[in-house]
Amino acid sequence: MWVKKLKLNIDTKIELNNGIKIPIIGLGTWALNGKVAYNAVSWALELGYRLIDTAMIYENERSIGNVIKDCEISREEIFITTKVWKSDQGYNKTLQAIDRSLKNLNIEYVDLYLIHWPVPGKTLDTWKALEKIYSQGKARSIGVSNYNFHFLNQLMNNADVIPVINQVEFSPFLYQKDLLDYCNSKKIYIEAYTPLTRGERFDHPTIVKLAKKHNKSAAQILIRWGLQRNIIEIPKSGNKSHLKENINVFDFNLDDNDMRELDILNEDLRQVDDPVLYVG
Repeated sequence: MWVKKLKLNIDTKIELNNGIKIPIIGLGTWALNGKVAYNAVSWALELGYRLIDTAMIYENERSIGNVIKDCEISREEIFITTKVWKSDQGYNKTLQAIDRSLKNLNIEYVDLYLIHWPVPGKTLDTWKALEKIYSQGKARSIGVSNYNFHFLNQLMNNADVIPVINQVEFSPFLYQKDLLDYCNSKKIYIEAYTPLTRGERFDHPTIVKLAKKHNKSAAQILIRWGLQRNIIEIPKSGNKSHLKENINVFDFNLDDNDMRELDILNEDLRQVDDPVLYVG
C-alpha cells in the first residue's frame, strides 16, 4: 500500500529503526565537485534542504565540509551521509576510511555511514567495522547501499546492528517492489538515488499526462511517487532552479489511479550497475 494524502513539507522527517530522524528528501552530490559542489550544497541549504548525501569516491567531501563550516545553520540541523568505497572495505581499512571522511568534512560525526557497494568476501568484516564506528559515535546510524537480497540476507544473518537504510537506484521505471517489501519487513528504509532516471523518461506518456494533470514537472511527479511510497528521495542537481523544483513537491498528492499508473511502468531501467553483478 502507498501512503495516501500525505501532509508533508520540507521539514518532515522519518524515524529510523534506531530512533534517529532523517529528512524525507535531500541532495545527492555524485559528480558535483569543487565550486560546483560548494554552490549546489549552499543553495540547497538556503532552499531548505537538510539532508546532504556524499561519498569518499565522489571527491567532494572537502567542498561539502567547507559549506558546513561557512553556513549559519547549526551542525545538528544538517543530516550528513557519506560512504565507504569498495577499495577501502575490510575491517581495519574501513575504520581508517571513516576518519579520512570526517577529516575531509571537518566534522566530528556523520549522521549516516553506508557501505557504498557490496564486495564479496568483505561484507561481514566491513559491517563489523561500521558497528564499531556506530558504537564510537562517529556515525549516528549505519546502513548499506546497492545491496540486493543476497547481500542483505548475508548481512542480516550476522549483524548485531540492523542497517537503518538501503540506498539503491529506485524509480517507477526501476520499481524494485520485492526489495522494498523485504526492507520494509525488516524496518530498513529504502533511500532512492537517481529517482529521476537522469531525465531519460521525462517524456514518457504517463509522466507527461500526470505532469499536465497536476501542473507539475516530470521530475516532481517522479519524486512525489517515491515520497508516497515512503521512500527517502535524494535527487541530484547542481542547478539552483532545479534544486528549487525538486523540493516543490509538497502542495499536491498523487491519487490512487495516479499511483497505479506509475506502479506499472517498471522496465528494470538502470543508470548504474546491477548489484547482482557483484555476487561472487
